[in-house]
Amino acid sequence: MLRKPRISIWIVMVIVVSLLGLFDPGESSVLAQQPTGSVPTVTGTPEGPIVTVDQSLPGPVHVYAGPSSFDYPSVGILLPNEKAPALGRAKDREDWIQIYYPGVTGSSGWIYGPYVKLSPGALLPLIDIPPTPTPFATPTLPLTLEAAFIGQQTPTRLPTFTPPPPLDLPLFNDAPSTSPTSLPAGLLILSLGLFGFFGAVISYLRGR
Repeated sequence: MLRKPRISIWIVMVIVVSLLGLFDPGESSVLAQQPTGSVPTVTGTPEGPIVTVDQSLPGPVHVYAGPSSFDYPSVGILLPNEKAPALGRAKDREDWIQIYYPGVTGSSGWIYGPYVKLSPGALLPLIDIPPTPTPFATPTLPLTLEAAFIGQQTPTRLPTFTPPPPLDLPLFNDAPSTSPTSLPAGLLILSLGLFGFFGAVISYLRGR
């Protein structure tokens, strides 16, 4: 009768020991690497003046290196309804607005004001107009090298005009007038023909 309580006690002890082993705080497993140090937080900067490209435009708007589409090259484009931070206006050309445009020299460009809408209540400072870019120099050949490739033309004197010799025109004399006593050549030929005809007739008649 005493064996059954002892067996049940041992069973209870084994169960308690196994449960204590599962919940031992010294052997807790690390499931993931925990970050060390402080995580930096991103704080936003206050938003300044903004320009928005007019969405009614049929195509993109060019961004130029200066406040002119003739004196400065195009450095990029902005699509309709696209926004960009506004930096200022050009002196003496206040219809041109300088915007923040990364990826180019100085990270700024100029856009024509009537193509964009400025945020309400924005006051832009006046900015000096940048110098126009210098045009690309065209290479020139030295004079000695150019003379080696281009043949020099020696000046030739034009021949002087000499008048032609005068033409010798032949002079035709008037035909000599026939004297009234001389016979015409036609009449002489006709008379000889008649003599021959009569001679032939006479010879024929004699033969018969």
